Amino acid sequence: MEIRLLHGAAIAPYIDDLARLRLTVFREFPYLYDGSLDYEADYLAAYARSGRSLLVLALDDGKVVGASTGLPLVDQVPEFQQPFLDQGRDPNAVYYFGESLVLPEYRNQGLGVRFFIERESYAHKLAEFDYCAFCAVERPSGHPLRPADYKPLQGFWRNRGFLHEPSLRTRYAWRDLDEVEESDKIMSFWLKALPV
Repeated sequence: MEIRLLHGAAIAPYIDDLARLRLTVFREFPYLYDGSLDYEADYLAAYARSGRSLLVLALDDGKVVGASTGLPLVDQVPEFQQPFLDQGRDPNAVYYFGESLVLPEYRNQGLGVRFFIERESYAHKLAEFDYCAFCAVERPSGHPLRPADYKPLQGFWRNRGFLHEPSLRTRYAWRDLDEVEESDKIMSFWLKALPV
């Protein structure tokens, strides 16, 4: 397994691979995302435009099998910045962790931990941020598409030192697998203070 760290414009050649990975992994619960390659390419272009972005790629014999992203929150979509602004918090102080994606056959091999370590290390190295943060969709425990063997990730996130901040919530729209049109989903943030 090869781990590759890329920044800014160096991410652009991998946008299609990352888009396909997102479309595959985010179909699973809790995201249930039914997206398109065009939308994904447009969304992911922000990472190639940001000079302080990070893409952590996991490759097996040249094939992308996992990926994780990060960039300053101020380079992210307004929906993710607004909860911080509403509470008088400075989005410039936050390094935002995007997705962590691993194909099913490569899970439970340490990639998730490695993704968090690499993103935190990079955010700390930049020496411009007080916090790392990410947001996760909130689904009811009785959701009809929740698999019986679903394992929530909250414990994993807490073990990485992140705390849930339920007062920091946003809405973001996408089409679920069982929907005809997009609908707003509630997402809440998890934060971790970076060492000084």
